[in-house]
Order: sequence, then structure tokens, then C-alpha cells
Amino acid sequence: MNSIPAQALVSLALVVALTAHAQQSPGSPYQDVRLPVALRVDDLVTRMTIKEKVSQMQNHAKAIPRLGVAAYDWWSEALHGVARNGVATVFPQAIGMAATWDPALIQAEADVISTEARAKHHEAVRNNERGIYQGLTFWSPNVNIFRDPRWGRGQETYGEDPFLTSRIAVGFVRGLQGDDPRYLKVIATPKHFAVHSGPDPQRHMFDARTSRRDLYETYLPAFEACLTEAGAWSVMGAYNRYEGEACCASSLLLGRILRGSWKFPGYVVSDCGAINDMVEGHKIVANPMEASVLAVKAGCDLTCGNEYESLVEAVSRGLITEGTIDLSVRRLMEARFRLGMFDPPGSVRYAQIPYAENDTPEHSRLALTVAQESMVLLKNSGNTLPLKKDLKSIAVIGPNADALDVLLGNYNGTPSHPVTVLQGIRNHVSPDTKVLYARGCELVEGVSPKTDSTGDALALAQQADVIIAVMGISPALEGEEMSVNLKGFSGGDRTDIALPALQQSLLRALAGLGKPLVLVVMNGSAVAVPRDDQTVRAILEAWYPGQQGGNAVADVLFGDYNPAGRLPVTFYKSVSDLPSFDNYAMEGRTYRYFHGEPLYPFGFGMSYTRFEYTKVAVSKPVVRQSESIRVRATVKNAGGMAGDEVVQVYVRPLESLVSQPVRSLKGFQRAHFKKGETRTIEILLPVASLRRYDEDADRFVVDPGTYELQVGASSSDIRKTITVRVRK
Repeated sequence: MNSIPAQALVSLALVVALTAHAQQSPGSPYQDVRLPVALRVDDLVTRMTIKEKVSQMQNHAKAIPRLGVAAYDWWSEALHGVARNGVATVFPQAIGMAATWDPALIQAEADVISTEARAKHHEAVRNNERGIYQGLTFWSPNVNIFRDPRWGRGQETYGEDPFLTSRIAVGFVRGLQGDDPRYLKVIATPKHFAVHSGPDPQRHMFDARTSRRDLYETYLPAFEACLTEAGAWSVMGAYNRYEGEACCASSLLLGRILRGSWKFPGYVVSDCGAINDMVEGHKIVANPMEASVLAVKAGCDLTCGNEYESLVEAVSRGLITEGTIDLSVRRLMEARFRLGMFDPPGSVRYAQIPYAENDTPEHSRLALTVAQESMVLLKNSGNTLPLKKDLKSIAVIGPNADALDVLLGNYNGTPSHPVTVLQGIRNHVSPDTKVLYARGCELVEGVSPKTDSTGDALALAQQADVIIAVMGISPALEGEEMSVNLKGFSGGDRTDIALPALQQSLLRALAGLGKPLVLVVMNGSAVAVPRDDQTVRAILEAWYPGQQGGNAVADVLFGDYNPAGRLPVTFYKSVSDLPSFDNYAMEGRTYRYFHGEPLYPFGFGMSYTRFEYTKVAVSKPVVRQSESIRVRATVKNAGGMAGDEVVQVYVRPLESLVSQPVRSLKGFQRAHFKKGETRTIEILLPVASLRRYDEDADRFVVDPGTYELQVGASSSDIRKTITVRVRK
């Protein structure tokens, strides 16, 4: 007996459901909340004309009044807070979020972001506003691997490591999309799929090339985790080509991997104008119609732009079938149904969120917590920090001390009460402490001076007991395809990773005053700051720390918070340590493949207390490939203050027949310790996580043999090691 085809079963189910619906309800089936979503979607799509269908495949989707389909713009942003849509809570930039090494905290942050997104969206709908940035489909997170510190958009990512990026991203996606069994709170869109990390000015024409092993072991894991583990319902394609194919029309990326291996059921959106890039930049097709046909056939359902308008004519000319169009429109409509857009608001849990839930004091407190956890103490000679709050006078010097943009990074919202570092310091010191401020210099040569001179700054600093220099770079210099051409910066990317010369000069002059000098660095990518010399006594990495950044910095400087952030990227000594920027091979990059001595290693971060690792054990010394390894580390807070430690587990195969990374992060846990407390931290490592990509077999494998588990406080501070043997 022949089996009934799956599509026939679906059609039969549709007939049965619609027949039952016709007997019970006078409305259209797609309006019946009792019917399965798939049947409602099919019913709605079959009622659309080809022109109406194509109108839904562009980011500004037009209304279809006769069907009750409202206009909708698919483009909204929420990288570290609801962005470009008025006042909202602004959390630390993504790179700072990664520096917390705290996925649960980032999930809580994303839950707040999606709450504010819902509050704003429903208020807009009540006011009949359905414009850009007012929707529920968010083009975040950016899970590209920050492989090179020169990339200006690296600030938007979770750093250089595929495992850390995956764990932070899974928490973020889950927080955005919510936990309702029927409705999505909002839709997350991991981007840019895939192998995309500069040079930014060349992204519209660049062809990234890698080994298949680098593709699968470095560039894809975070996307896979977001989609298959966290259930992200959308993904954005990248501008560039990968191995000759435009990413938004890649048979490998969108076909074999995304829809094939990962069974992704959601929709794919292009980056803005990326479909036209196939014509103008990559020159792989002759016109936007050919580009649109190529992209949709490959599985790119939605364009950010208007290129897909040509699809109506393409269908009439036989270049693409209406059935292929239907597949994309079904995916898009299913997303809107899952957001509850076709159901009564009273039946949608998330539609009940009031506008008052935006920008609340509670959300601001969470922004402070994330900022506190993101702070990385890089240096503290002679226990210079924490400072006393009752000093007679403090000089706060530097171009970032009272700047707003360095709190916000890019893709940001508008905070209602932002706190700069200068204001945060003023908020924390005693009423009798005099806080002196001077900008001192500009960020970089070539920018017109805004205020005082270096001489003015030195004169003020001479009067102070302690100098706090607030320096670094800014989102005005690094970011997405910018018209910046200054020394050390080009087109949004960087050509040098050193602290800009103007600031170095000011820092040396301040050090020459002979007073305690503390450096606060604000940036979205690694900056080569002094480490071993005596120019500065303490260095605090603050990133772009969000609306409460100034208070978080001051909390650390004055001891109200014990820092425990860890670097999510390697800080190199110089660009001379790096391969060519446009070389996407991983060899020589990141802690996994870099064989030199870093300035500050991946995973590094100091504390005001001291942690001792007294014992490491595993659940069993020999494991099968289907099992997990329980790593138990006994850690003691042996210092004089309560604080957090981030226990990190790295793995190195000892018997591999192929080249392997120096070490790879496979587990971590951030834990709080009271003064003198000893705790056993348990970290679970599935043996499957030890996999490598076998290029000959074209699949992942776990090699049998001995593996060294390295447990420590950073990638360069391994405290204990233990081996396990994996059996076939």
C-alpha cells in the first residue's frame, strides 16, 4: 500500500478543519484562534493576490485592508535596549554584555528589552502608528565572531570565542522571545549570516573565504545555538559573499546548512540593500529582478529594501513560480501570527504589557547591574583601587569623562537619565571632596578642539590628590561603514589598536605630575593600553557601559562593587601581532590560534579579592561519546572582600591526528563568594562539545583519545589540569 504524501495529509487536514470551521463560525478561517497556526496561515495566503503577496516580502509591508492585514515594518533594533524608538532603557553595548560572562543576567536584560518593546509597540498601534522601529521583529543579536580588533562593528558582538558567544546569545534570544507556549514575545534575528566581520567599507563587494573547518568550528556555532537551541524565529543574511556566493542567496548557507542541517522553520531577511549588492557590488547578476529571484529561490524571504517589487513581473515571466513566493509569504505570515497580530489583544499575554513598563526605575537598576558586572579591572598596582571617598580633591581628566556617546555605543536607544563617568564620580564622593574636571585633549588628531587645552588639564590635575583619566575611543570613530578618515581610523574600522597619540601624550604628562593615576578606558574593541610600566597605577576597562555607566564605573573605583568582568576578546600589543585584516583564516587570531604573548589574555580580569583553586575532579575518568563530563572545581575566596569569580574550563586534545587550537573554552560559571568562603563549582561538559569538523568526512566527529581539561581564571591563567579519556 502506498503512503499518502505529507502535503496531501496537510491538505486533507485543512479541508477537515475548514469544513468544521464553516459549520461553527461565520468569519474567515484565518481569523479563528481555535485553528492551528499553519492552517490559518495557509488560508490567509491563498486569499492574497500575487501583488499582495510580494508586498509582504519587503520590510515596509503594505496593508491589505480587504483581508484586515495591517501595514507592518519588519525593521526594529534592540542590540542592547530598544533602539531608535525614543526613550528606552539603554544597557551596556553588546561587547560589555559579553564581558559579564553571565548568560542568566543577559537573559534577564533581554526580557526587559522585550517588555519595553511590547509596551512601545502596543502604544504605537493604539495611536495608529506602524512605522519603522515600532514593530516586534528585532534585528538582534549580532553573533558574528569578533576575529580582529580592527573591525568597527565588533562592539556589537559578544567577542571572539564561539562558545562564549553562543551562551550569551542563547540567553539573549530566550529573553527576547519569551516563554509563552503559544505566542512569541518578540522575534530575535541573529545576524549577519555568516562569516562577516569586516573590513566594513568593503562589505558590499567582499568575498570571504575560509576552510570548511573554520566555517563550522568558529563562524557557525553561535548561529546554530541561537536557532536550534534558543529557537530564534528569524535570521539575517550578510552583505558579503562567502566562497563566491552572495550570503543572502547562498545555496550552502541558506540551503544546505540553515534549511537542511538545522531544519530552520522561520524566515530569512536580507541586510538592507544586500539584494541590490548582488548587482552593483558583487556583480553576479545583471539586474534587481535577477537578484531577487536568486535570493528568494535560495531561501531569503524578506528584503530590507524594495528590490522584491520586481518579483511580480518575474512570476509573469516564468522566472520564479508563485508557489515559491507562497513559501516565503507563509513563513512571514506565520511569524506575525505567532506574535499574536491576528488575534484579539485580550488573548495575547504579551499584549497586556502597559506603556508604563517602559524606562522604569527597576529597569534602570538592572542596567546598573549589567554595567557593574561588565567592568574589567586590568591593572591595580599597589592596591591603588579602591579609592577613598573622602579624598580632598580628585581631578577627572580626559575626552571621555563627560561624554554621552561613549555610554551608548551604536544601535542604541535614548536614555532618560544618562550618567557620565564625571557625574558618577561626583555622585559617589563625600560632599567635602572637590572634583576638578578638564577634557585635556580630543580623542584623536584631526578633530577640532572643543574646550580646554592640555595645559589647563595639567594645572587642574596638579591641585588634586588623585587623577582619574577617562580615555579610549568612541562610537563616533568605530562603527558601521562610517565616513571617518583620521589617524588610526578608516571607514568605521581601525588601522591601529594603540591608544591614540594625543591621549598617550596627555597620559604621560599626567603621570609626570607624580600623583596616583588611574585610567578608565571606554571603547568597543581592544585598545593597547600600558600594562607593565609605571605610567598608570590602575586600569579599568569600562566598554560603552550604558545609561548607568558612570555610576557603575564609580562603584568600582570607590569599592562599592568588586569588579569581576572578564575580557571576551584578546588584547594584543600591536597590529603587528595580527594577520591581514581581510584574511578570514583563524590561524594567528584569537586566543585559540594566537601563539604570541597578548597584552591581556582572553578571559582575564582582576578582583579586589583573591581566589585559590584547591582541587579539580571529574565525575569519571573514562567517558563515552554519548555522555557528559562533570567538572568539579573547589575554589576559595582567600582575600579580604566578597566578590565574584568566573571559573573557566578549556579543553585541549592530547592525541589528535590533526592540528588543534591552543585551547578552546568549553564551560564557565560566574559565582559569588563571601569573604573566606569555599565552594565547589560544577560545570557540565557534554562529550559532544569536544567535536571537531572532519573536512574529509564532511561532518563533525568526536575523536576517541585523551583530552586535557584546563581549569582556571583566564585562558592564560590555568590553575589546575585533569585528563579524561573518550571511548568510541
